[in-house]
Amino acid sequence: MNTTDEQRPVDFGLLPPIDAIVIGASAGGVEALAKIFSVVKPGFRLPILVVLHLPGDRQSRLAEVFQQRLSIPVKEAQDKESIVPGTLYFAAPAYHLSVEKDCSLSMSLEDRVHYSRPSIDVLFDSAADAYGLRLAGILLTGANEDGAFGLASVKQRGGLTVIQDPREAHVATMPEAARALRTPDYILPLHDIGQLIAELERNAC
Repeated sequence: MNTTDEQRPVDFGLLPPIDAIVIGASAGGVEALAKIFSVVKPGFRLPILVVLHLPGDRQSRLAEVFQQRLSIPVKEAQDKESIVPGTLYFAAPAYHLSVEKDCSLSMSLEDRVHYSRPSIDVLFDSAADAYGLRLAGILLTGANEDGAFGLASVKQRGGLTVIQDPREAHVATMPEAARALRTPDYILPLHDIGQLIAELERNAC
């Protein structure tokens, strides 16, 4: 486990090869995502799948907003589509987002998890099944415990696990719950999470 501050560069050492990144966030998540995605440059090769808790009764503009900021394709996930490298996917409001064994996406209307649909736990747990030790899971700011179990699943299956430093999180409940359940590989401020994402992409096969 490593804890760092924003004033010094991080030596992550030897990182494992990663095929996909999953990210979960809730309260304060839009701002947190904007900071970590500042590292995403043209030619970024890894797929990134994101669950951000949103009200289910209105259309999401996340893909549109982030497409204006980023130089890689950004889209709202669609049922049955295959995951494409170098693409950022946002879960649609009111639907759980899962990763199937063939690395395609699946959407469902199953019961809420921690009062949330989409649920971070559902995405993380299914992605851990699909990618195993070649998955990185990142859990950011949030006001409930969604994502703690999912991040533990990523860890159990050999994947890389990261939480935002609770001391800088807009709401610390979510990263604190994950840390209490199973110690992550890294506890990092947003600046360093962005740096880690860049390093994982450079290390990608």
